[in-house]
Amino acid sequence: MVFWPIMDIFTAPDQATPETPAAPAAAPGDALPPGMTFLRLMGVNYVHLRTADGGDLYVTEHGRPFIEHLQPENWYESTWFEAHRTRLTGTSTVYRVPTKPLAGRHVRSLELVAKWSRVGQDVPLDTFTLRQAINADFNTPFEEFSLVEELRNNAYGGSLRILTQKPLAIYVPPERMQLWQTGRSRNKILSKVATHASVEIDILRSYILLYGWIKGMDAAEARQRGLLYSDNQDLALTRLTQRVLDELKSNGYTVADHKPAHAILRLHHGDRLLRRRDGKFAYAVIDYELLSRTEEHAAKVKQALRNRYLVLQRDRFLPQEPVEMPPNLRPAKVLDVDYIFARAESTGGILWLVGRDPRLFDYFLPERWRSKKSPLSASGRTWYARTKDGIHLVWKVSRLGELPPGNPTDPATAEMRALGYNSPFEKFALALEMRQAGIRTVNPRAIYVTFSHNNSAGSIRDDRRFKQFAGLRDPDGNPILAPGPDYITIWGYWRGFEDPDAVNTEQYQTPIGAGQAWLTGLLTDSQLAEVVEQHRARLAAAGYQDVRLEPDHILCTYVPGGDLTRDPDGQILTRHCNFELVRRLTA
Repeated sequence: MVFWPIMDIFTAPDQATPETPAAPAAAPGDALPPGMTFLRLMGVNYVHLRTADGGDLYVTEHGRPFIEHLQPENWYESTWFEAHRTRLTGTSTVYRVPTKPLAGRHVRSLELVAKWSRVGQDVPLDTFTLRQAINADFNTPFEEFSLVEELRNNAYGGSLRILTQKPLAIYVPPERMQLWQTGRSRNKILSKVATHASVEIDILRSYILLYGWIKGMDAAEARQRGLLYSDNQDLALTRLTQRVLDELKSNGYTVADHKPAHAILRLHHGDRLLRRRDGKFAYAVIDYELLSRTEEHAAKVKQALRNRYLVLQRDRFLPQEPVEMPPNLRPAKVLDVDYIFARAESTGGILWLVGRDPRLFDYFLPERWRSKKSPLSASGRTWYARTKDGIHLVWKVSRLGELPPGNPTDPATAEMRALGYNSPFEKFALALEMRQAGIRTVNPRAIYVTFSHNNSAGSIRDDRRFKQFAGLRDPDGNPILAPGPDYITIWGYWRGFEDPDAVNTEQYQTPIGAGQAWLTGLLTDSQLAEVVEQHRARLAAAGYQDVRLEPDHILCTYVPGGDLTRDPDGQILTRHCNFELVRRLTA
């Protein structure tokens, strides 16, 4: 029997082999050539570029050292592809194909596996598998790469390192087909997009996933050649196939249609199969279009992401460890507040993340909070959302450029109009400043600026803020405020504890505006008046005024079935949650 460290047999990054050639490392932060864009989709870093034929190529960190090999003209050109491709067994369209030799390269030719994605098509499962995975659907290309990387890296503490092919790139040819030619279901594609809105899937285009080739033979071939070291090769094959499934499951993953052909074994010294140190056959798993997390693991991943979010949010202004800034994100400061600035690739909008930690950026991409929401105001401007990571947020559409309603001759209206609605950046600066002054406020998280081709300057009734901040520019050199797009402020959903406390507690309370508390009987008339006046006095003592202070600008909390939360002196705890018309009383 031959034993070998499993890291050396399929995936050793520094070992030059035909299927995993060595190459200089390329860090995500390296400067990109013109025409290339850094993207992070579903937790995977890509370099995106337009190909010479008008298609799109998304290259992973594994593929980036071989980016020229992966250009379609070096493997997909019709004459070369037809002459050098080898159709691989299975129900999908998958080929092994070498790239054209490239002179002067560290690796002249690269062995690829090119697989056409079947996302949106019906899954041809046998009867037994169908009973076990009745709702199985093919992964989107980006979903598949995300799961493979997660599995490869043992990202959430699995018990065993599972070996896989290296995901190198996703190529999207420019040609568009008729829907009947794709074999896809529009409903299936829409369902996938709703689940993973960060990635656009064009139902009429092909997606070709490029993986590194793994040398070896599949378990079915090993059985045919009598290499499974057993008098009963069929039984040995069944046990090996089940072991692969069991080890995947122990790491939190499953494959709806796992077959012996999906486990690649490797010969070592003649006709002996390579074994791990524990004496079992070493293998690598291939074919990931039906790879998924188990229900238990999916719940653990979601909880892990939420816990990570709470820690990062606690330390967002002073990260506890050095953090590399990806090339698509840039630090910025507006009104003395630290932000991380970048475009949201899925929408074309702009995201300003509060703090200095780029690891929080993905949590606030618009596709994570816009799809499932509940209104918190009759105006349709304020929404509650629980994101796909289990994070509770409130987002509000800014009234920037509008005039406060009311009769201009009314003194209260005149006072509001004299101030005008604060911009999103002013709101965030005020909220953080007021917290430093001892006023409890909700937590500012991010500002999202929608993408807009329309110049709606003609509809702006109050342009003072645009003029006031005309000199402030974003890292792209554009004004931070401009007529046209909507500005959306994203806030933490107040649940009774501050960010540092949230990391170590599972307890939470229910937030409620003081006006709503009065409507539901949690406050009497006199108590409501007292809460509003005490809150107004606290603001004034700290040097601030809400020009239009209303009961629902004051947030309280309570435990369902109990009374409103109070401080040790018996006073109802309040928190300011609306900054549209807040002003400083002192310079």
